[in-house]
Amino acid sequence: MSKTLQTPWPELPTAAWRETCATLHLFTQIIGKVRLSRTPWLNHSWHVTLYVTARGLSTSPIPDGAGIFELELDFLDHTLRISTSGGDARKFALAGHSVASFYAKVMAALAELGIDVEIDEMPNEVPAPVRFSQDTGHASYDADAVRRFFQILINADRVFKLFRTGFLGKASPVHFFWGSFDLAVTRFSGRRAPRHPGGVPYLSDAVAVEAYSHEVSSAGFWPGGGAIDYPAFYSYAYPEPAGFRTTRVKPDAAFFSEALGEFVLPYDAVRMSDNPDQVLLDFLQSTYEAAADAAKWDRTALECPVGQIGVAREIP
Repeated sequence: MSKTLQTPWPELPTAAWRETCATLHLFTQIIGKVRLSRTPWLNHSWHVTLYVTARGLSTSPIPDGAGIFELELDFLDHTLRISTSGGDARKFALAGHSVASFYAKVMAALAELGIDVEIDEMPNEVPAPVRFSQDTGHASYDADAVRRFFQILINADRVFKLFRTGFLGKASPVHFFWGSFDLAVTRFSGRRAPRHPGGVPYLSDAVAVEAYSHEVSSAGFWPGGGAIDYPAFYSYAYPEPAGFRTTRVKPDAAFFSEALGEFVLPYDAVRMSDNPDQVLLDFLQSTYEAAADAAKWDRTALECPVGQIGVAREIP
């Protein structure tokens, strides 16, 4: 087993893998758009997301006539694998590809499997987007950094899923959004939200309006960039209720970013703590409570004790 995987919460400064991160971001957009092209719309764009697996990130099964197929970015073998319910498969190495050659290879492999797919080649939620088929500039792949990133996703996915068990109301799966390149989990109050004004850079207004149709408290992990140029956990509320941003939350390293409009907890504050899981849970719970209390959610009706393995939730 590699040293990276022996480290429960590995170090991964944004600057150390910036080019690989940008390339991988676009790889996820390509496979995510394959799912988008074949999947009926599900509330809040949940139909487009990827999921953490034992090997990397997967689209989950995608309909194809009487069968299904799936694309998985394997971060252990560093391959892209396409599998079908008919037993056919294709795979190729992730390293050595530009975005353009990766896109061409994915489309060719799908065609060889008899899967007819067309996707919008323009990336979403990235500045100065270049069509996938023309992007030869992004071509970095640092396998060790990707493995470290994968271990962080494994950890975040585990803790987010535990946090999710303490909520009875509508909640999203723990899923990976390839547009914003973050792992997220979202809770809903059940009430409609004011219409979102749109204007999210490089994102359709129609998508933003639909995504934020209802009140939310959302949290996630992001590898960093721009105003927060380091890996971090985040938590925000939409619409932001009065008093939310001034609430004291846990741990002490967490703060409200005026630039992002959300609470931020640097990943290193979690990684370097004596109990990373608990520190992250404290951040998730305290920022959720800040949102729910400020917006006067019906917490008694929406919450329950955190789940236990093998123990049914007790009903009074």
